[in-house]
Parts: sequence; C-alpha cells; structure tokens
Amino acid sequence: MMNNAIETRGLRISRGSTMVIDGLDLTVPGGAIVGLLGPSGSGKTTLLRAVVGVQILAGGSVNVFGQSAGSASLRHRVGYMTQQASIYDDLSVRQNLRYFARVQGAPRSDVERVIDCTDLSEQADRLARSLSGGQASRVSLAAAMLGSPDLLVLDEPTVGLDPVLRGDLWAIFRRLAEDGMTLLVSSHVMDEATRCDRLLLMREGDLIADTTPEQLLTTTGADTAEDAFLRIIETHDAGPSYSIGGRGGRSASRSRPRSPTHLLADGKSLGVRKKGPQ
Repeated sequence: MMNNAIETRGLRISRGSTMVIDGLDLTVPGGAIVGLLGPSGSGKTTLLRAVVGVQILAGGSVNVFGQSAGSASLRHRVGYMTQQASIYDDLSVRQNLRYFARVQGAPRSDVERVIDCTDLSEQADRLARSLSGGQASRVSLAAAMLGSPDLLVLDEPTVGLDPVLRGDLWAIFRRLAEDGMTLLVSSHVMDEATRCDRLLLMREGDLIADTTPEQLLTTTGADTAEDAFLRIIETHDAGPSYSIGGRGGRSASRSRPRSPTHLLADGKSLGVRKKGPQ
C-alpha cells in the first residue's frame, strides 16, 4: 500500500550458513515514529541495513515508498544514521555538514537549516573531536536530515547517552514526525517504547510483536514497557504449547512461534500475572 513507508515480504538474510532473518513480513506506516526494539543481536541493525538498501538479501523483498530498497530514486528520500557517529573529528560541525551536503547533492543553504533543527548553533564552529557524545549524535542526525528526506532510519541513536540527552533527541524526533517525516528508530532501551507511535519487537530475527505503546501495556497487564516486553519474549520463547503461568516443564516438541498479532491478541495467551501486595 502506498501509505506505507516500508514493506517487507518474506525477507530472508543470511550470514554465512546462519539465517539471521527468515521470512520476515512487516509494514511501517508513513508519518510516524516507529520503534524497532529488541535485545542486542536480535537482527535490528541487519533489518535497517536492508531498508536502506546496503544489505545483501537471501530472499524476499524490501520496498520503500513503493520502490525496491536501495533504488537510485530513493537516495534523496532516505536518511540513515548509523550507531557510531559518522563525522570527521578534524572538521568543525559546519564543515562536516557542508561536506556531506556536497556529497548528497543537497543545497548549501540546507546546512544552516539542519544546524538549527538539531540545536547545534552554539557548536557549529567547534571541531567534532571536542563535542560531547550527545552533540556528536546530533551532528550525525543533522547529516542524515540533509536534503529533507521523507524517511529517517536511525540505528540506536541514543545509545550511551544520559536520560537528559536522550530526551533532547526524542524531542527532535517528535518535531520531525509532526512535520510529516517517517522515523524508524532502533533501540534496546525499552523505556523509549512509550515515545513511539508504533512498536515492532524483534527477537532472534523474528518479529514477535507489532503494536502501540498503549496496547502493549494493556494486553500484557504490565506496569512498564520493559516488563511488557519481557513477558512477550517469555511467551515467544516458550512456544504456543507452553503456558507461562504453569509450573510444568516445556513441551519436548517446539512449535513455530505465533504471529505478532496472536501474541498480543489476548491477555490470557500472554500468561499475564498481576503483582500481589508487596
């Protein structure tokens, strides 16, 4: 559907003899902040690389705005921020952004726009090596914003930042979404889930939940997003024939995990357990 920013169908990605992602189907709606959450090693970065078009696929498809990921026509519509700050230490913030603007073919005037959008005006003439971690992350974000892309793909942009700096970045993300941009943001910090419009939870290459922050807490009966995700993961790992609330052992035969929709369909299937008096 054209109102979806991203669609994958039967996506398969391997590394050597290991299938990292096997038959993944998902959609990402346009004009929203979509959180891609899951433990380290769950396949988040691999999926983001596929969306950007720099990952070799073993099968299936990835479409972005109705076109194959990595197509030449998408180069100015998709911005990508990697986990590590991709900037040059011996250049100032403004020089870094002018360089990236030339590489991307963005207008020179765009540099001042993204500096302003990311609150970097006071640091614009400082060398990148003198920046704090949060400031360096904002420079990488500014570089990804050059050319006003329709989709921003952000790979754990807040990793290693303190809560205040994380809050500053999320405030920027929200402003961008309100202006109509789509943001796909990966994280393993589960409390960031409540800042998203939509949530995708990955586990070992599987999409095990596709929901909203409100539905996540309601269907699991959990008090926090982290507790909710732990309950969903526990159910996914147990398999459909195993009851989380029970005391017996797991079934010897493991069935294929249920779909994300099924995992969130009813509180009973998640083995919801209310906390008793402390």
